[in-house]
Amino acid sequence: MHNLNEKREIKYSEALSEALAQAMEKDPGVFVFGVGVDDPKGIFGTTLLASKRFGQARVFDTPLSENALTGIAVGAALEGMRPVMVHARDDFFLLAMDQIINHAAKWRFMFGGQHSVPMVIRGIIGQGWGQAAQHSQSLQAFFMHAPGLKVIMPSNAYNAKGLLMAAIEDPNPVICIEHRKLFDLKSFVPSKPYSLPLGRAQCVRPGADVTIVAVSQMVEEALKAAQQLNQRNIQADVLDLQTIKPFDREAILGSLKKTGRLVIADTGWLTCGLSAEIAAFACEQAFSHLKAPVKRVALPDFPTPCAKTLETAYYPTSQSIVDAVVDLFGKVKETKPLDGSNIAVIDAEFKGPF
Repeated sequence: MHNLNEKREIKYSEALSEALAQAMEKDPGVFVFGVGVDDPKGIFGTTLLASKRFGQARVFDTPLSENALTGIAVGAALEGMRPVMVHARDDFFLLAMDQIINHAAKWRFMFGGQHSVPMVIRGIIGQGWGQAAQHSQSLQAFFMHAPGLKVIMPSNAYNAKGLLMAAIEDPNPVICIEHRKLFDLKSFVPSKPYSLPLGRAQCVRPGADVTIVAVSQMVEEALKAAQQLNQRNIQADVLDLQTIKPFDREAILGSLKKTGRLVIADTGWLTCGLSAEIAAFACEQAFSHLKAPVKRVALPDFPTPCAKTLETAYYPTSQSIVDAVVDLFGKVKETKPLDGSNIAVIDAEFKGPF
């Protein structure tokens, strides 16, 4: 049981750092490696505590050889270790897909459960200072597609610690996807070690009119949207999936039986993404409860732009969710006056290209 009188608030990044250190204290087989993990900045501060406490014997930098190093992690996991591999950017997962999909995800199945691959790979996603098309991709749908992998997407400091500790303890390979816009977000986090069950969603705001299923940073946007919708007398039931593979079907189904309307907010692309999978599930399992078509809020099917003004237009926000919900109820959207105030102005010195 957690101490309910403990009012400690820490950052999302600090919660991840604490989870790593406490997992390493509990199990000497846990080690952390990746480019920059022992850097003074410690991957946005997420590996600082472990690096200081355990040193380079268990927290160490690596060359830029992602596929080879992931293979080393698979081998270490097969021998009973519990490696935690860190990618400062989710995009570099793509260079290790052979080891992740063809080896880590399949060994337990191919050997009838006699061998496990208890490893965690952390990747960072999302908007930030012009990361553009090759350094900001949300690739969670790639890993959802592969049987044998589990995928978590923490949305706050509390579930960041609990989910990461559970992932490290799990006998299966787990992909942990973290959004860089969440690293400074603070919330209540118990100081003692704890784990949260994988595959379980959390209702972070109850409501009876519409279900908003969200992940990662979009949970924050969904909560903002719910506050705006409350002013329209629309009560949103906001579900934080926390784990997207496997995702909590019972929680979604229970909410839809109550509300009959569904909006899904994802950090990834629209086509063949998490939102598409949940929409398909809702249509297959809850069609009789739906009062309106499912709405999806996700990235447009374009590479991420670099220019700040284009980047701002590219990423969905709480207003995108509000607009989707308003459409479900057949109400007129609020529009800005065409006085030029909502038109982005490009710096006169900027010469392109876009």
